[in-house]
Amino acid sequence: MSVTDPQPATETPRPGPRRRLGLSGKLLLLTIPLVMIAGLMIYVPAIANFRMNRLNDRLAAANTAALVLDAAPLGMVPESLSRQILKSIGARAVAIKMGQQRRLLASADLPPAIDHDVDMREITVWSAIVDAFEIMLETGNQTIRVVGPAPGGAQFIEVVIDEAPLRLAMYRFSGNVLVVSLLIAGLTAGLVYLALHYLFVRPMRRLTASLVGFHENPESSAHIIVPSQRGDEIGVAERELSDMQRDLVSMLHQKSRLAALGLAVSKINHDLRNLLASSQLLSDQLASVPDPRVQRFAPKLMRSLERAIAFCQSTLSYGRAQEASPDRRMTLIEPVVAEVRESAGLATEASIAWISAIERGLSVDADPDQLFRVLLNLVRNAAQALESRPKSDAATMQIRITGRREGSVAIMEVSDTGPGVPPKAREHLFEAFQTSGRPGGSGLGLAIAAELVRAHGGEIHLVEGTIGATFRITIPDRPVELQSVRNERARA
Repeated sequence: MSVTDPQPATETPRPGPRRRLGLSGKLLLLTIPLVMIAGLMIYVPAIANFRMNRLNDRLAAANTAALVLDAAPLGMVPESLSRQILKSIGARAVAIKMGQQRRLLASADLPPAIDHDVDMREITVWSAIVDAFEIMLETGNQTIRVVGPAPGGAQFIEVVIDEAPLRLAMYRFSGNVLVVSLLIAGLTAGLVYLALHYLFVRPMRRLTASLVGFHENPESSAHIIVPSQRGDEIGVAERELSDMQRDLVSMLHQKSRLAALGLAVSKINHDLRNLLASSQLLSDQLASVPDPRVQRFAPKLMRSLERAIAFCQSTLSYGRAQEASPDRRMTLIEPVVAEVRESAGLATEASIAWISAIERGLSVDADPDQLFRVLLNLVRNAAQALESRPKSDAATMQIRITGRREGSVAIMEVSDTGPGVPPKAREHLFEAFQTSGRPGGSGLGLAIAAELVRAHGGEIHLVEGTIGATFRITIPDRPVELQSVRNERARA
């Protein structure tokens, strides 16, 4: 290697992903705040309802006290008893309105002004919630006048209470709700986490482990996931991943086999080309021999050697499974078929009957060498199928080639009276290494024929419902460019 030759670039290892919070941790962190939000949504109406109940309790106690105070003779109640009654109901004053008269039944330490008025007869849900949080956010000991329905014929009853005891009770209730919410949140989060972990996280980890292991060694079938019997989306993902991994393993094995085969073929062709070149020199000398039989077979031998050398050279030149582009021109089929018969050794074969039913003067717009290879592969497959039949089978062994034209499409058929194509082989009929039914066969004949026909824009397929096997080839003519035809006529 010279100094200026580029050095092979070393493959830099792909940086792995940074270790972050896993799916289980993310699921847990997501579950806890969601449960807390649900608890908060429950707490907001609960604290408002707690305040409403406390105020209703004060009104109920005030109604009872009003009955006692109103039942006293001449409405005269000792001040000590009045204070004791107010203290028992947690109020500073109790008043009642009957008709146009508003009567103060009892009072003790009344403040100079009332800070808040709450009418329990007209309160709404939203106002109850807002008032509850306003009380919790305030400081000091304000007074509240609570108005509610009164028993008997009275219009309403009023009770004046301190705000501080109510606020403390609301704080205690909030603390209890917080503790219970935390317990419920923890328990719910744990149960949800375990359920989702076993239902989703563990199968996802299994899928991930299979993908990582398969990426490390895609040619090994040890990391192919075994799908479970789940019927949900994860079960579908497992089955699809298993099928994809099996297809990839099979494809990689086939690619490796093709690569090894290509390397071996290239080595063989390199030496075979030299041997054929030497044989070509000898065949050139045979052309000068005056023997009539030699003069008859020498041109065919030279043509076969030239074709073999050209094929070896193209294999070495391209070095890949793709065939060279066809050199298409109008080619008579009958000479190609005759050469195929001789190359397949059927010209002198008495056990296999040969029938050629080709339209007189039929031409195909194709590469003659590639058309020869297509027909030769099909004829050799037919001959091998006939030779593999049991000797006890006394049926006629026959190979038939037909050709006709339908408009701008040439149609050829190669058929035999052999056992036909097995049903299992029909699934991969034109794939390499898939359809060889004889020992030592590579299964490349039909694959090569299909590739060459497709390069001409044609089709090849197995005709159903025939005796033995019948392959039909259709090759359309190339579109004619009017301008080029006009130019040729003008030059003529």
